[in-house]
Amino acid sequence: MDIDAGPKVMGDDGEFHATDEAVDLSNTPAEAWIALGLFWALAGVVFTQFFTRYALNDSAAWTEEIARYLLIGVVFVGASIGVAKNNHIQVDLIYRYLPASLCRALAVAVDVARIAFLAAMTFYTGQMMQKMGNYQMTIVDLPMNIVYGVVLFGFAAMTLRSVWVMKVHWQRGYCVLERPESTMSDR
Repeated sequence: MDIDAGPKVMGDDGEFHATDEAVDLSNTPAEAWIALGLFWALAGVVFTQFFTRYALNDSAAWTEEIARYLLIGVVFVGASIGVAKNNHIQVDLIYRYLPASLCRALAVAVDVARIAFLAAMTFYTGQMMQKMGNYQMTIVDLPMNIVYGVVLFGFAAMTLRSVWVMKVHWQRGYCVLERPESTMSDR
């Protein structure tokens, strides 16, 4: 094995030379920025919890509750990013052994089932918010519907992204289940 066959990272001057590609955030979905904001708010609350507990030796009780709710927000809003990229967990082994027409029908059924499930969860979350009424958080005097509103937003975003993913699959004539090497950016 020739050690010099790989890419050259050390220049003739003995210095390390590497350049990164330009970072393009123009295609970042809006919900990704919201999830990032929730994540940094969570980081701030966890730091506050750590600081008050270990530096001041007087833990702020509200930090644990708010951190839990922010984590819920990060998960549900962030899940829409996975839906938009269509990189959720899937089993594509069966698609290798079925005829192409059956694979296509099954892929459309998966898209429809995903949209139906996420739309139902959006609806049920809205119903639950109505039933919760004025229920308050345990320690912080805020309505619990703030938390469920973020969950509702996450489910709604996932539903809309699922519709968009199905549209892309329909226009391309295949989905990632049929061609595992493809991605949502392949057009």
